[in-house]
Amino acid sequence: MTIILRPARSTDAGATGEILHGFALENEWMPELHTQAETIAFCGRMIDLNWVTVAETDQGVVGFLALNGAEIHSLYLSPNARGQGIGQKLLEHAKSCRSHLSLFAFQANLPARRFYERNGFAEVARSDGAGNDENLPDIKYVWTSKGAADG
Repeated sequence: MTIILRPARSTDAGATGEILHGFALENEWMPELHTQAETIAFCGRMIDLNWVTVAETDQGVVGFLALNGAEIHSLYLSPNARGQGIGQKLLEHAKSCRSHLSLFAFQANLPARRFYERNGFAEVARSDGAGNDENLPDIKYVWTSKGAADG
């Protein structure tokens, strides 16, 4: 399978929004705060801000990463794209663009937490969720490249 990473285009808002909205629907612990149309519009705004890189296969857009400066705002894959190294490729791309990255993961999202920890992210803080829209306890993770850490 060929995976192409590319900057998102405005026409990718539907696919990225569907992936993001689907995540809320498939996880019982995740509240559904927005309609699919609202989620597509949100993804469109992230695309307009040039935050989004998509992963595309012969099946179309199967995942995306939104990077706001050094913060990974979103990294989501469609269910059929998980476990194939696509998230890894998106994360490696983000790491190649920055010497330091941070992100928040929900405490309940154990697969994401394991993924980031395997990829060198270290937990630096926990919160009760009062600072996020979902009101879910989260964890702040940071990653620094070895070259940046060594000077």
